[in-house]
Amino acid sequence: MIELDRGAGLEAIAAEVRVCTRCRLHEARTMAVPGEGSPDTEVVFVGEGPGYNEDRQGRPFVGRAGALLGKFLTALGWQREDVFITNIVKCRPPDNRDPEPDEIAACAPYLRRQLEILDPAVIVTLGRHSLGRFMPGERISQAHGTVRPVDPATGAANALAFALYHPAAALRTPDIERTSYQDVAQIPAALLAARARREAAPVAPSSPVPPVPDPAVAATPDPAFLAPSEALAPDDQLTLF
Repeated sequence: MIELDRGAGLEAIAAEVRVCTRCRLHEARTMAVPGEGSPDTEVVFVGEGPGYNEDRQGRPFVGRAGALLGKFLTALGWQREDVFITNIVKCRPPDNRDPEPDEIAACAPYLRRQLEILDPAVIVTLGRHSLGRFMPGERISQAHGTVRPVDPATGAANALAFALYHPAAALRTPDIERTSYQDVAQIPAALLAARARREAAPVAPSSPVPPVPDPAVAATPDPAFLAPSEALAPDDQLTLF
């Protein structure tokens, strides 16, 4: 799909999201938050749901957690415009409570269609609800900083998921913030691995996903990964298109 078609497809989904009434969350929203970013990116960040500021502006991650996410991107030499940012649910849960299972299910087709259009190489999960979508059964305290193959049924035909703590959790806990910066530094390695994997063995949407070595635990690292000590220098920063 060429960039123009991707952009038009994403905007069509966004238009549906803005008037969606599939679940109770629409009753209290100010604005729905479809997501935003480059239609031609290789990396998609998926959070849990909009907060107060996002609900007022109709944009994802524009509050304090969004500012920290921006710092994470800057550490990689990237900008918000270089990636695509969205959430599991597109409307703010009241009082920032966790989204309910039926609310997540109601929004799932929108996210699936966005991923079908974007066809990302890497999906960065932000928080436990996003983790549950792309790494079912994993705990964020154990999975952060690691990668797993993504089930093509999510809409991402051939992608790796990379787990991060939610930036809001990092804001509350300095240790998590420090850990998150360390984890973020491994995203370029995950992207390189995803690129190599896609080039070597493209996976059709209906095909099973082969296992991928985890650089955080493998005794012999896959050469497609960069070890933490080989983190990219500023002059070697990866571009996303």
